[in-house]
Amino acid sequence: MQGDAPIPANATEILLSEGVILLGAAVFFVLLFRRFGLGAVLGYLVAGALVGPQGLGLVGGGESKLAIAEIGIVLLLFLVGLELHPARLWRLKRDIFALGLAQVVLCGCALTAIIFYSTGFTWGAAIALGLPLALSSTAQVLPGLKSSGRINSPFGEKVFSILLFQDLSIVPLITIVAALSRNPADAGGPPGWMMAGYTVAAIAGLVLAGRFILRPLLALVGRMGERELFVAVGLFTVLAAAALMHALHLSTALGAFIAGVMLADSPYRHEIEADVEPFRSILLGLFFLAVGMVLDLRAVAANPLFVIAMAAILVATKAAIVTGLARLFGMSWQAAFGAGLLLSQGGEFGFVLFAQAQNALLIAPEAASLFSAIVTFSMATTPFLMLFARRFEFAKPKDDGSLSGPEEAPRGSAIIVGYGRFGQTVAQMLMGHGFAVTLIDKKPAQIETSSRFDMKVYYGDGTRIDLLRRSGADEARLIAFCIDDPSLDARALQPIAEAFPQAALMVRAFDRRQVLALQDMDLAAVVREVYESAICMGVQAMQSLGVPQEEVEEVERQYRANDEQRFAAQIEHGSLLAAKDLMYRPGKAMHLLSRGEKEDI
Repeated sequence: MQGDAPIPANATEILLSEGVILLGAAVFFVLLFRRFGLGAVLGYLVAGALVGPQGLGLVGGGESKLAIAEIGIVLLLFLVGLELHPARLWRLKRDIFALGLAQVVLCGCALTAIIFYSTGFTWGAAIALGLPLALSSTAQVLPGLKSSGRINSPFGEKVFSILLFQDLSIVPLITIVAALSRNPADAGGPPGWMMAGYTVAAIAGLVLAGRFILRPLLALVGRMGERELFVAVGLFTVLAAAALMHALHLSTALGAFIAGVMLADSPYRHEIEADVEPFRSILLGLFFLAVGMVLDLRAVAANPLFVIAMAAILVATKAAIVTGLARLFGMSWQAAFGAGLLLSQGGEFGFVLFAQAQNALLIAPEAASLFSAIVTFSMATTPFLMLFARRFEFAKPKDDGSLSGPEEAPRGSAIIVGYGRFGQTVAQMLMGHGFAVTLIDKKPAQIETSSRFDMKVYYGDGTRIDLLRRSGADEARLIAFCIDDPSLDARALQPIAEAFPQAALMVRAFDRRQVLALQDMDLAAVVREVYESAICMGVQAMQSLGVPQEEVEEVERQYRANDEQRFAAQIEHGSLLAAKDLMYRPGKAMHLLSRGEKEDI
């Protein structure tokens, strides 16, 4: 159209060239650092520093990219909120609000004092720098806990609780930086009491919107079965909550976190989590790339000893304080030491808070670059410290032997995919024996019906690896596919078996054809959905016709033996017509071995 302004060709070229360079560098360095066990975060930071304006100068505009990439932090807080359903929050309340608070306060005060007395910074600058250093890297620690299968262990829950309180403390820390601000533009902002009122009103509004608008909307989308709409609704929820908070001059991260908490107890949580996760990963990677790009390497090169020394002091101080606090809260010294090492680094939110402090005129840009480099160096130590801690079997209690019974099985021992008439029986038998079971179904009507019986069923396609992983499949000991899906074959299940090798897989098969389609899989069990019930009815039919019980049992035994023999022949020949002579015919019966004679029935 003539009225539309065309996009300049050079802008498109810049976007494409910089995108190729950034993604290429990110892929190379993340693969390299992963190969040596150093983690993806450090790879992104190094890639950004190398290709950025302070390095080779291949790309520019680090500040603008950082502003866009902060949406990755928003999405990270949203996913943290999704983990915080009310029951878990209540169970972990002591660890979150006592242990977490003590860690942030003690580490923040200690690091503030160290900065003030060892440098020439003012108290305001020392506070603006020291308090953010108390935060650890959620992006580094949580994936490590999940991959090691310890996220739901007592050790993992304590570490998660500390990380959660750190994430919650971002809003108070931003408020403290704003209160210390020397920027005249900040002085024109709303007073503190008004900000507090805005915060309460915004949280209440988000909760009401989630209850009366978002949940009915998700139920409608679930009935339509359009996955793309789930992606759109999930991203809309995050961005709308963040935009509301931004308009009120509040933390966008807080808005995203509240949005996540709104949906934490929703049956659609796992589906939204799996759909939003790729966007979070990409944008958080871009965030770390942008952080590497804006690092002032000249300032770091001018003070290398200061950066290295402060990074070492940061790691040692936090490790010592967290170890001591963990011991006070009942952890063994090995587990406490492991928690201290795991949480000893600076975190990604430090970069955000340093930028806030710089805008508030509390610190100079050079100081923000120096302390961003300190956080980066501390992050680089985390993979090595984790390896060192494993030598002491950190986070492993001395009496952590084999489980003595199902009542001691880890939370989420089994995942049941499909909670219809078949899955209900399997799940309730497991729950009756003491196992914790995660239930997944993609039929909203079934989920709504189950909720009337106080049964929590989560919405989602349980054959998706990403959704299974978000549902705890990395720690599950059993995944049972109880869905009525004749197309579920070895091709669909093999990637799941490879992704979760520790879990036994069981499948409900529709008929013999589906059993044959699964015969190459190493499955714990394949159960034809009506086989046993049909045999049961056949037994009862013979009993009602007056057949003696011993003959009933013999017919059942012969039928099972014939069926097993037929199935072996069908597998061998690859045809359902194989060994059809073993089938019973109308008016004919096989020999009854107990009677030794032929009869017509």
